[in-house]
Amino acid sequence: MTVKLGYAIHFVADMDRAVSFYRDTLGLTLKFASPGWSEFATGDTTLALHPASEQNPAGSTHLGFVAAEIDRMHRELVGRGVTFTRAPTPEHGVKLAEFLDSEGARCSLSG
Repeated sequence: MTVKLGYAIHFVADMDRAVSFYRDTLGLTLKFASPGWSEFATGDTTLALHPASEQNPAGSTHLGFVAAEIDRMHRELVGRGVTFTRAPTPEHGVKLAEFLDSEGARCSLSG
């Protein structure tokens, strides 16, 4: 069973400024922009921008992984000692789970 990086979610203080930087300065292709979520095409992995919050301060990044069979991957990762803070739950048309990496950073797993 494979897992691949699907998203890098970067938390920003100013969405318009961040979109301008990644689109106009770096030259990334903007898929769409909104005040609450913007995405850039970067090949196999999407760069997503999300407004910062107390839980996710500006400048921090959240990795989003994808797996074809999320329930099976969840069981395998739990068996390997991975700590999940959220079991796979339907959301936005997919199942979404959250776990902690080796440094305690929150990561998501969708499928």
